[in-house]
Amino acid sequence: MKTYSVKAGEIQRNWYVVDARDQVLGRLATQLATVLKGKHKPTYSTHLDVGDFVIVVNAKDIRLTGRKAEQKEYFRHSGYMGGERMIPFQRMLDRHPDRVIRLAVKGMLPKNALGRQMLSKLKVYPGAEHPHAAQMPQELEF
Repeated sequence: MKTYSVKAGEIQRNWYVVDARDQVLGRLATQLATVLKGKHKPTYSTHLDVGDFVIVVNAKDIRLTGRKAEQKEYFRHSGYMGGERMIPFQRMLDRHPDRVIRLAVKGMLPKNALGRQMLSKLKVYPGAEHPHAAQMPQELEF
């Protein structure tokens, strides 16, 4: 019996929608990274992007456990001397709730071109509506 290796033309991509309301950020991000990588499929291959598209709605209602909501900060640098910026979690959640989930998932994907391709299949929206109804996404429960 020979080992089967999936080819790029044979990859089937599904669309899933996930409701982030009252979900814990890190636990949701690990499950999203698994679906984006394609590890939930029997045809998973490490050198190809076999994952599915994921739409995350209600990103503004994500939560953290413990005191992380007051302690967590996001680091940014402008590239100039003294250009560091530390952004508190609550301010990032108020202004850019999509970035909170995107950055958490990005840290769990490979740090190369394949990981960037996987991250491009993640669509995050702060509210309950999204423009991907034509793709007929299925509800994904965790």
